[in-house]
Amino acid sequence: MLPYATYIVDFDDFIVVMGRFEKYNVDLKGLKTSSLNLEFDLDNAFFGDIDGEEFQKGAVKAVVTVKRSRDVFDFSFDLKGKVVVPCDRCLDELEVEVETENVLRVKLGEEYADEGDIVVVPEQDGDINIAWYLYEFIALALPLKRVHAPGKCNNDMLGKLKKHSAGSVADVDEDGEQEVDPRWAGLKNIQFEEDN
Repeated sequence: MLPYATYIVDFDDFIVVMGRFEKYNVDLKGLKTSSLNLEFDLDNAFFGDIDGEEFQKGAVKAVVTVKRSRDVFDFSFDLKGKVVVPCDRCLDELEVEVETENVLRVKLGEEYADEGDIVVVPEQDGDINIAWYLYEFIALALPLKRVHAPGKCNNDMLGKLKKHSAGSVADVDEDGEQEVDPRWAGLKNIQFEEDN
């Protein structure tokens, strides 16, 4: 149920898991001032409990600012730290720096809805759990290519990769770039006419 999604879970497990994320609830109806500042230290326990697919370890400092303007709550997320992901090349753990700023707009309504640029939270609940948003914003900040620096990959794994890969596909240089089969290298020189 992060955030307000439908999951099939054992009710006893659900209570235990939601209890772990209770501190990430933001009471919108009870917000007394026009601005609220929150700070969270997201650690291995947080990432393990949230059980996301991208990563399970890390240390990220999250500063969340909530500003209320009429019926809309503007959340600003400032996330800085490191997470541990598997290397795309050798599968060993790789520490990746993360620094991102994100915005989430929330308003109260009749029922939960994600309207693209704004999230509607049921007024009867009056709060939103931001744990999943914290995780997602970090995941979105990760680079597409996650590999060790040249020469830092697990050589045993690279050897196995080369052994079990088919022909030219296995021709990966030390930087992790795939070498081009000379039979296909000539295709780079083909120029296509552009339609004007």
